[in-house]
Amino acid sequence: MPVNIPISAKAAPLGWTMDWQGRSGARYRLFREQLDSFVMQDADLYVVAKGSHVLWVGSADDLVSDPTSRARFRLALTCANAAFRLDAPGDRNAAIWDLESASPAGMGTAHAA
Repeated sequence: MPVNIPISAKAAPLGWTMDWQGRSGARYRLFREQLDSFVMQDADLYVVAKGSHVLWVGSADDLVSDPTSRARFRLALTCANAAFRLDAPGDRNAAIWDLESASPAGMGTAHAA
């Protein structure tokens, strides 16, 4: 059974997960990553955030193939304090759209992995 601990997005320990709620109301279990050294996996999506504010959502492929996304990612890294990973979603574009306006769900509840 997961351990529920009230915690901020910035303070979630590495390897822990946090539930975030997208603009559609859907909830996503995001895995906390090391902001300054995370390695992107091909199929997964990543959220770069400052506190509860999403600055960039995308994948490794977005950084390679989309110059606009690459510029937004670089800008996001200059002020971000957290990075999260979403295991490969079924509908990638819908998940990106939904996560762009996401925020931590349930007052920032984190779960031990």
